[in-house]
Amino acid sequence: MASFCIWVLTIFLVFQSGYGFYLPGSYPHKYKVGDPLFVKVNSLTSIDTEMPFSYYSLPFCKPAEGVKDSAENLGELLMGDRIENSPYRFKMYTNETLIFLCQSGKLSADEFKLLKERIDEMYQVNLILDNLPAIRYTVKEGFVSRWTGYPIGVKFQDMYYVFNHLKFKVLVHKYEETNVARVMGTGDAVDVFPSGGKGGSDVPGYMVVGFEVIPCSVMHNGNLVKDLKMYDQYPSEIKCDTTTVTVPIKEGEPIVFTYEVAFEESDIKWPSRWDAYLKMEGSKVHWFSILNSLMVITFLAGIVLVIFLRTVRRDLTRYEELDKEAQAQMNEELSGWKLVVGDVFRAPSHPALLCIMVGDGVQILGMGVVTILFAALGFMSPASRGTLVTGMLFFYMILGIAAGYVAVRLWRTIGCGDHKGWASVAWKAACFFPGIAFLILTILNFLLWGSHSTGAIPFSLFVILLLLWFCISVPLTLVGGYFGAKAPHIEYPVRTNQIPREIPAQKYPSWLLVLGAGTLPFGTLFIELFFIMSSIWMGRVYYVFGFLLIVMVLLVVVCAEVSLVLTYMHLCVEDWKWWWKSFFASGSVAIYIFLYSVNYLIFDLKSLSGPVSATLYLGYSLFMVLAIMLATGTIGFLSSFWFVHYLFSSVKLD
Repeated sequence: MASFCIWVLTIFLVFQSGYGFYLPGSYPHKYKVGDPLFVKVNSLTSIDTEMPFSYYSLPFCKPAEGVKDSAENLGELLMGDRIENSPYRFKMYTNETLIFLCQSGKLSADEFKLLKERIDEMYQVNLILDNLPAIRYTVKEGFVSRWTGYPIGVKFQDMYYVFNHLKFKVLVHKYEETNVARVMGTGDAVDVFPSGGKGGSDVPGYMVVGFEVIPCSVMHNGNLVKDLKMYDQYPSEIKCDTTTVTVPIKEGEPIVFTYEVAFEESDIKWPSRWDAYLKMEGSKVHWFSILNSLMVITFLAGIVLVIFLRTVRRDLTRYEELDKEAQAQMNEELSGWKLVVGDVFRAPSHPALLCIMVGDGVQILGMGVVTILFAALGFMSPASRGTLVTGMLFFYMILGIAAGYVAVRLWRTIGCGDHKGWASVAWKAACFFPGIAFLILTILNFLLWGSHSTGAIPFSLFVILLLLWFCISVPLTLVGGYFGAKAPHIEYPVRTNQIPREIPAQKYPSWLLVLGAGTLPFGTLFIELFFIMSSIWMGRVYYVFGFLLIVMVLLVVVCAEVSLVLTYMHLCVEDWKWWWKSFFASGSVAIYIFLYSVNYLIFDLKSLSGPVSATLYLGYSLFMVLAIMLATGTIGFLSSFWFVHYLFSSVKLD
């Protein structure tokens, strides 16, 4: 078994080494004048359906050498990206016009129907050159909007038009030699040569710093292209006018595709070439709004914390200032949290489930913090396609050891040091959240498979994920559980009575207060949540990971404070069943995030079409909400456990 797991780990590392050690966009590529530039195609995407499809699922031109998959990492595959080669190719700093690409076959009834459906669903073509997505500019009422990709076509007066002529503009910047290394290569590979001597230093080189596209629908003469081969000169002039469409597509008729390319030297330097994408319309973060929200929440949480600390300190100070006789008399007249001293550490209902959820919460929280930290430091920028998801998966697997340790040590603490059942708890911790996640993703995957979408996880990748789970994550969780079983359990400062104390009738349901407590943590992240949702579902680029790190730190603080206050309030009304309530006091933020997701679906994704798309959206939202509930609930529980332990350790009640 050990050798098999080592083999799986090796396969994973080889898989990643082939695709992941070279971070796309991390090195400038030097191209000499006339060097070939290859354009790649990604999946067709639409914010109306949220289901990506292969570019070659439509009757577009295919490369003469055949369609080949480009290098992809695990994250790209999980995100539904399918990057393939395309027939579009340029020569560095060589303007070309009237390039004939191909003439499709006569459109069959199925192809014609599919093209109309994809145009109605507003699908976009996503081209990539030197790791830069093609960007399109539109002007409306004096405002310039930026978009990645271009639409397949347009519907006008019940007729459908395909954009069959592309006008490319490639922005280049003169290569600046560094003293460290001279990086040369094409869009597919990179070779690093030490910069010494004169070799190649006199040859002018350029870097790609921008890639723009203007799609047009133009009329072509079918008789003129009968004898033309790919990349031949089209014999007639082509006028690319974005304001008009000319020839509608018809069943039984072919489509002629052409393109032109112009190069333009730009002042944009290579490190700044992604700025145009990070400033896309609708993607600007409202800095003042977020800062205002953070300040308000911090101020409110600070007030709550100050009032809370003063109240507890006053109770403890009053008690400690009394002499022994007065303390004995006070013990007979105790009220509030002091009355539950014999029950406060009584084992909760379903203790194993609580331990498992807290262990998984630690794992998810650790993954989130480490991933966002690395992203904030620039290791997972948008230029490094797929690295964010790959990093999350990697950190989650490694932190399985923390999940097992926390779950088993908490289990032994609740059981007063009993080792019995620790292996079962560790095993369940390794399978609880991943099992639910696989169930949700499998159901959604069947929907995507049924729709022939590239968003469906390939079966081979599904097997790899299962092997990573059972051969890396599960063993690490069991190892963590072993260390948790060996570590000393946390001893309670007071004894637990044999007979549980009756909880007085409450004026209001305690769970109502618990559910309402989630509004405060939700207030810390709802603005940032809008931009995250827009990034996931609207195809916008999310890049302010520094702000996200601040929001996450603030969220951790607020979750801890909210749970502490509610736990203290429950103890003050002699309700000693605080274990689960402390977990859901902060974990209830997940309910509001799910309600926000439904609100986002109704009001921001109004155009989302079909029950399959809505099911996919709600399924992924449920998966996200479950992870957030476990992480935030864990913060609340651990902080409350520390507080209760500290509170009853500070004063001795006999």
